[in-house]
Amino acid sequence: MAGIAIAPKGTKDVLPDEAYKWIHIENRIRELTRYFGFNEVRTPVFEHTEIFERGVGNETDIVQKEMYTFNDKAGRSITLKPEGTAGVVRAYIEKGMHSWAQPVKMYYLTPVFRYEAPQSGRLREHHQFGVEVFGSKKASVDAEVICVAVALFRELGILGLKLNINSIGCEKCMPAYHNALKEYIESHLSELCGVCKGRLERNPLRILDCKEAGCGSIADGAPKIIDFGCDECETHFNELQNYLKAQDIEFSLNPRIVRGLDYYTKTVFEFISTDLGAQSTVCGGGRYDNLVAACGGPSTSGVGFGMGLERLLMVLDSQNIDIPKPKGCFAYIAILNDVLRPQLFRLMNDLRLKGIPADMDHAGRGLKSQFKYADKIAAVWVCMMGDDEIARQQMKIRNMQDGEEIYVPVADVVDFIEKKYKSFTGGIA
Repeated sequence: MAGIAIAPKGTKDVLPDEAYKWIHIENRIRELTRYFGFNEVRTPVFEHTEIFERGVGNETDIVQKEMYTFNDKAGRSITLKPEGTAGVVRAYIEKGMHSWAQPVKMYYLTPVFRYEAPQSGRLREHHQFGVEVFGSKKASVDAEVICVAVALFRELGILGLKLNINSIGCEKCMPAYHNALKEYIESHLSELCGVCKGRLERNPLRILDCKEAGCGSIADGAPKIIDFGCDECETHFNELQNYLKAQDIEFSLNPRIVRGLDYYTKTVFEFISTDLGAQSTVCGGGRYDNLVAACGGPSTSGVGFGMGLERLLMVLDSQNIDIPKPKGCFAYIAILNDVLRPQLFRLMNDLRLKGIPADMDHAGRGLKSQFKYADKIAAVWVCMMGDDEIARQQMKIRNMQDGEEIYVPVADVVDFIEKKYKSFTGGIA
């Protein structure tokens, strides 16, 4: 392509001046999930297409319209992951994790890919934090994954998110509801949008989730899923609510939450933000007790969620929650004499090995320009050696904040800077 190279549509570069925000969130996630007993899983960016056809569902919009699918050089159909759960399920089955101590609790931070019109908070390549728990049918596990999300929001200082929950039943009670829903929707067929008319045969539940005003009005009058729940589903849902109440987690019952994936059973939930306009779902998930078996594994219960990191960052920005920038260079080594470069290079790396952010001139600048550069990178101390300092085997060290200058024997410079750094960081080097 002639001219300046540009990123593909629907992708975004995360530059150094904002990457620290991502790192901050990812660090909080890794720390928090450890407290909850989750371990990280990393699955490939691409999988065999059938993994998503069987796992996500052939009739979903994701599989039908949004997947990046291609044939590799051997003619195999390969798909970039459009969501995180199916790949984790594949790994659970392939690696025999059903023989591990149950439940198996995992989390992931991963890019996901969907070919759709780019919009605020949803790019063609976006990023998810997700958790998955396999091997327990208890409602306490549903509550636990919700607690992970709540804890992260609190850790980040996010307020005002609304938790909506619903139960969409199981294989025992779903068919009766689907029939009742379909019969009701057919009586309003002419009022449906074109997309929902296609959904009627494939997956009528998705009509309840349509954002078109007309379909929304129809959905408001539709039979409620919860009214068709079997005793097992009703008990499970009541237990979930009791666990959430015990944690003082506020929630609302929303019969229109169905989620966009075919694998959900019983519990479904969403965290909604009022700060993001139409793209208001920050986190969504639920239970999928039949997914492992549908993908060829042993009958295994599962529950989890996916949380969009781009949307999480948007919420932080909309609520004016500041993520502190990491401290920059602490000690800058100015070069006045090229003969000393190897010695000063050693000093710089000795400081780094002590855990002290340090840098030096690599551009052959004059001393005045080096000080300007040190100021731009927010260096706290500048160390330098001129002819006088060489003769006395001392370094002149200037505090960039108050201009104080101190002469320190060369052999003591590392210890001096280390003490200053511990004081600067509150005793942590």
